[in-house]
Amino acid sequence: KQDSISVIGIGDMAGDVFGNGLLMSDKLQLVAAFNHLHIFIDPNPDPATSFAERQRLFNLPRSSWTDYDTSIMSAGGGIFPRSLKSIAITEQMKARFDIKADKLTPTELLNALLKAPVDLLWNGGIGTYVKSSDESHADVGDKANDALRVDGNELRCKVVGEGGNLGMTQLGRVEFGLNGGATNTDFIDNAGGVDCSDHEVNIKILLNEVVQAGDMTEKQRNQLLESMTDEVGHLVLGNNYKQTQALSLAARRAYERIAEYKRLMSDLEARGKLDRAIEFLPAEEQIAERIAAKQGLSRAELSVLISYSKIDLKEALLESRVPDDDYLARDMETAFPPSLGAKFSTAMRGHRLKREIVSTQIANDLVNHMGITFVQRLKESTGMSAAAVAGAYVIVRDIFHLPHWFRQIEALDYKVSAEVQLALMDELMRLGRRATRWFLRSRRNELDAGRDVAHFGPHLAALGLKLDELLEGPTREIWQTRYQAYVEAGVPELLARMVAGTTHLYTLLPIIEASDVTGQNAADVAKAYFAVGSALDITWYLQQISSLPVENNWQALAREAFRDDVDWQQRAITVSVLQMADGPSEIDARLALWLEQHTLMVERWRAMLVELRAASGTDYAMYAVANRELLDLAMSGQGITV
Repeated sequence: KQDSISVIGIGDMAGDVFGNGLLMSDKLQLVAAFNHLHIFIDPNPDPATSFAERQRLFNLPRSSWTDYDTSIMSAGGGIFPRSLKSIAITEQMKARFDIKADKLTPTELLNALLKAPVDLLWNGGIGTYVKSSDESHADVGDKANDALRVDGNELRCKVVGEGGNLGMTQLGRVEFGLNGGATNTDFIDNAGGVDCSDHEVNIKILLNEVVQAGDMTEKQRNQLLESMTDEVGHLVLGNNYKQTQALSLAARRAYERIAEYKRLMSDLEARGKLDRAIEFLPAEEQIAERIAAKQGLSRAELSVLISYSKIDLKEALLESRVPDDDYLARDMETAFPPSLGAKFSTAMRGHRLKREIVSTQIANDLVNHMGITFVQRLKESTGMSAAAVAGAYVIVRDIFHLPHWFRQIEALDYKVSAEVQLALMDELMRLGRRATRWFLRSRRNELDAGRDVAHFGPHLAALGLKLDELLEGPTREIWQTRYQAYVEAGVPELLARMVAGTTHLYTLLPIIEASDVTGQNAADVAKAYFAVGSALDITWYLQQISSLPVENNWQALAREAFRDDVDWQQRAITVSVLQMADGPSEIDARLALWLEQHTLMVERWRAMLVELRAASGTDYAMYAVANRELLDLAMSGQGITV
């Protein structure tokens, strides 16, 4: 919004995609562009003046680059027919595009422009202009552009935006991405048209059924459709914003999570859902090479996988009872403009594509907010189905009000750095993942979205407001440090407070369960739970588990199992403390008495922590033994010898 952005474009202002794209900001500096007839060069344009001229051309019927007012162009520029034998390269052109030659043919100039160091290469035209260095021009199949086409590793722009289709080969995108460039794919960048059509079809089916029922006239239907133009546009833009945001979150940890993507691809292949060769996804040997080079999947490859993961989840949901669950089916309303849902909610429930729409909305929401491998990871670690994972996710989403917090982070666009926003979202994803896993493991086949949201939601809201009061010792210090860091980064206090406490918000689930078991007030149980964690240094221990390096899937599963065990053990000790016969009423005194009564086991646990602190390396076996010690302590509190 503040900085000027240098752009080279493919297309002209008469083109709907090209023209609209270059009118999205008055900070764009269109330094060069070309179509099949002309080459436009403006080495140092004034952003505001050139924006107004682009607007004029866009509104001018059948405009071309020759209609551009050359009197406002910067020195050294011009508009050149591609039919010229040669073009003189001005000093300004040399400086802007890093060209050494004094004269170039139009094709040579276009080749140089594609390789120029600019912020954005905006493709709104026809043709394939970028391939990979491993592909031949014959592989591309666009002979007309063979002479000017470049390789992905030759691009020096920071970002490629693909408004048009097939501007790059997929391998060209991957090569560009692995060399530090940022690009998605054409089907991601120009998904708005398809999404808009989907909304249109769903809305027309709904309204046609209303008309056939005699509750609306044809004229009223048409007027209503026209009135919803802006609302549908908002939905489409929102969907595309969320999807590209999900890709940014995935790209941020692409190397760290490469083993997860490898397993996802293998699983999809084993079930006949994916052919890596057709989709230009890396084979096993290539993944090994990426790992050795400390590279993950590129955004272009993640773009393919996000699509496959959504399709796979949607199909799994359609085969399940999820779309028929009254609570889960409420997600259908998010596919329609709010004004329509308010008027026709009853008719919506009878929509003939209801199951498909519900499945699509839940799949999109889950993958966009929780990540490409979320379902695969939880299926493997819990043994539950994709449908069960999705159902548990919706419970977690709603009891923690995750959409609200994501919107709060998104509202910080251009106010804090993108890295801070992604870090905040990463914390919400971690909360969502751990809480979903908790429901899957603690409820198994007893999940009921409506019931569980109604039960856990109010308790979480009440305890969440008191969270910073309930924390104590090192746990509170960690929360305070994280909170302060977010505030200093420009994050609003309420949002910073929430995100800083995501780890502890997750623990409210076993606290509420312990409250159910003991019949005691949830706030008192929370105080006891955190007091137990502080007295036994469980917070530090959990931090060590979370920081264990993961080199394979078995270690990933082991780390999650360790955390699950510690959560259960802390809850068990808390329940034991609260259910002590004839113990003091005050929590701290009651806990002190419990620790005294179990001195031997407590001392064994503390000795184990001393050894862990002194250990020079990290060893999963050490934590397996330590977890056993904590289990012994937890079970001794219940009078059980293990």
